[in-house]
Amino acid sequence: VSGLSTEVHTVPFSLEYRVFFKNEKGQYVSPFHDIPIYADKDVFHMVIATKHPLNTIKQGVKKEKLRYVANLFPYKGYIWNYGAIPQTWEDPGHNDKHTGCCGDNDPTDVCEIGSKVCARGEIIGTKALDILAMIDKRETDWKVIAINVDDPYAANYSDVNDVKRLKPGYLEAMLEWVRRYKVPDGEPEMSLLLRQNLKIRTLQLILLKKALVTKKINGKRISCMNTTVSESPFKCDPDAARAIVPPSCESACTVPTDVDKWFHHQKN
Repeated sequence: VSGLSTEVHTVPFSLEYRVFFKNEKGQYVSPFHDIPIYADKDVFHMVIATKHPLNTIKQGVKKEKLRYVANLFPYKGYIWNYGAIPQTWEDPGHNDKHTGCCGDNDPTDVCEIGSKVCARGEIIGTKALDILAMIDKRETDWKVIAINVDDPYAANYSDVNDVKRLKPGYLEAMLEWVRRYKVPDGEPEMSLLLRQNLKIRTLQLILLKKALVTKKINGKRISCMNTTVSESPFKCDPDAARAIVPPSCESACTVPTDVDKWFHHQKN
């Protein structure tokens, strides 16, 4: 991914806010389809992508309003760097034998637990330590627990047992956060499964993604627009990619005051 850069359109905290990715030639690309899954042997790329054309970064929206991660005491926002592995996909038509539920029609999420707070749009190499299956509304939502390979302590981590040893209480906090994070929205807690075969699971995801981008499977809401996958009917030229980029707008936006509100989980 050498030479990739990002380009911001409009301002943060607006419905129109987007971050586009560009290659070394200055051409727009998709972080979901055009960035390779592997950075190196057993090292996954991690990036943020969405379902929209060219899979640009945008803020989540719920009920036509920008969505913010609630501060659920004692956690303020996310407790990790959050992104996804490019060229992976959870098929909503495939029932997973481990969870008994179909996929959530998203790339595979990554919870990166290193010591650095990553920048928006940053692309990093990560070492997978384990994988967590979150079952949300009868959909399987896989989340890889990983660490940035450039983290100064990355060499000390081989699997989730090292997380337990070197970060006492962190794994428990992670599971608790995932179970509770939708509580402020009035939604039920999540069901969780932990520890699956990472290598086999990754190979399955790669095969699913290839079927998606070559139109052998219907991706429904997922945009498969790309600039590099030669066998894909969704491949476009640089001019077509540039045509979807909106003009930039610099009008100021502010964060709603209730974003900093604290929530407390009420145990029954």
